[in-house]
Amino acid sequence: MAKYIHSMIRVLDEARSVDFYDRCFGLKVAERLDFEKFTLVYLANGESESELELTVNKGRTEPYDLGDGYGHVAFSVDDVDALHARLESEGLSPRKLVDFAPGGEVIARFFFIQDPDGYEIEVLRRGGRYK
Repeated sequence: MAKYIHSMIRVLDEARSVDFYDRCFGLKVAERLDFEKFTLVYLANGESESELELTVNKGRTEPYDLGDGYGHVAFSVDDVDALHARLESEGLSPRKLVDFAPGGEVIARFFFIQDPDGYEIEVLRRGGRYK
């Protein structure tokens, strides 16, 4: 059986991205591999075995075209309201909290936020299928 281990995104500014993912989700640098033309930075925390890989292409100055194929990555948290309030107070501009209730019963509470490179991130209240 296959095991999901990481997703990779390309970022312009390593320090800015590492700071964002640490402040928002407690992701720390688990490993950093520096090569001649690029650097790979693996971020992780104790909540999951999977990692987020940041690829920093050296010399790149233009933002990446995210295209229309990228959707989002998602994180689950115990207290989505508290995280939303903290991120808002830190000026990180999370979008509004949403109660998703397609059949009249709330099945998810979430918000979206963009990272410094424009990648969309969904943040869901932990519980149900979002453990």
